Amino acid sequence: MNFGRKGFHLALGAYLPLAMLLCLPPNASAQVTGVPSATPPMGWNSWDSYGTTVSEAAVKANADWMAKNLKAFGWQYIVVDMEWFVTNPIPEGNAKDSLYSMDATGRYTPALNRFPSSKDGGFKPLADYVHSQGLKFGIHILQGIPKEAVKKNDPIEGSAYHAADAAGTGTCRWNYDNFDVKDTAAGQAYYDSIARLYAGWGVDLIKVDCIAMPYKGSEIRMLSAALAKTGRPILLSLSPGPAPVEKDAEMERYATQWRISNDIWDIWHNAEFYPQGLNDQFAKVAAWAAAPRDGRYPDADMLPLGYLGPAAGWGAPRWTRLSHDEQKTFLTLWAIFRSPLMMGGDLPHNDEWTTSLLTNREFLDVDRHARDTKVAVSSDQEVVWTSRPESGAGNYVAIFNRTEAPRTLHYTWAQLGIPEGSYRLRDLWEHKELGAAKDVIVTLAPHASVLYRARP
Repeated sequence: MNFGRKGFHLALGAYLPLAMLLCLPPNASAQVTGVPSATPPMGWNSWDSYGTTVSEAAVKANADWMAKNLKAFGWQYIVVDMEWFVTNPIPEGNAKDSLYSMDATGRYTPALNRFPSSKDGGFKPLADYVHSQGLKFGIHILQGIPKEAVKKNDPIEGSAYHAADAAGTGTCRWNYDNFDVKDTAAGQAYYDSIARLYAGWGVDLIKVDCIAMPYKGSEIRMLSAALAKTGRPILLSLSPGPAPVEKDAEMERYATQWRISNDIWDIWHNAEFYPQGLNDQFAKVAAWAAAPRDGRYPDADMLPLGYLGPAAGWGAPRWTRLSHDEQKTFLTLWAIFRSPLMMGGDLPHNDEWTTSLLTNREFLDVDRHARDTKVAVSSDQEVVWTSRPESGAGNYVAIFNRTEAPRTLHYTWAQLGIPEGSYRLRDLWEHKELGAAKDVIVTLAPHASVLYRARP
């Protein structure tokens, strides 16, 4: 079964000080190891455009473009996705004949034929380059320990254990690279060893795959503890989904964000489990609408916008299949839900339209600073979400037409859970004041949406 390999996306969001964790009571500090992020992380991830084939040159090109065009708007993370250690990659990954770059202690290292600067310092030279642009650097990993390391029974760095001591018998359903890690001292030693390596490289975010669905709670806890021991504030993103809602408190304790669905691609709907489309996401986000988001975030997945190439993680290279209306709906839903935002399209290919979406401060403010997110109306035909600005009076209102035909929708404020009265409406995508309204009437094209701010 191929679930696709997006796993993690992360982006902006200044870290809340690590001291916040150190000031917790002793019993709490032993439990809370995940690093919070003040706002949902925002950035770029290589998966949608490069699959497993991304190179150092491509990472630098996307970092350069982000620094020049998006950094001022809060976009911050550059994330190298799946199988950066494979020397013979294919775009969709998960090959049984992969060849690996590894060190003598069973830890993956960047493939030199793709990341030439990694010869002496692993990813540190590339991370230093990203940091020099005022950005942050992230990598994707698969949970577990490399099968190659177990086959050779490599020693585990910093311990008396060997790889066979740490390895379980399970493996990821869709990837052949690793065995699960046992919940033992040897297993913890292996996770500690890779955390030290990544911290030494200057990694700011770890997107760990095949860990949220199926849910592997012990490995989440062990990896989170290992990252905390390094003293470096590394965000932890869990993938793929759907992560179990009943484990929300546990994920808030150990991670920064977690995927709530399978991979979302540039389609409206797919009856199959993989991949999923935009319309399939409404029910998923509704299930997580009430999550507290106090520095930790349910993640609705990456943004398959712009140019998905030259080696897309799913399908042929292409410009996104989503219409302009669907692209706005995609971003409106992610913003009102307060999801992390991880751009999937190749940034240097961005056209004026795509860039205009990613640099709309009013839309970004909803994602970063809204509070009290609620689903006010929900059906197969129409959906309305509301939230409140972090500062200032009023409400944000997002209205969606899920049907294949134009629809005129009419709501009283009371129907949306907002006190009756006259409210001044502003269209946040169009940057237009619409005047005072005692109720809401809007005509939407198929798959279209609006994002308003309503001020008394």
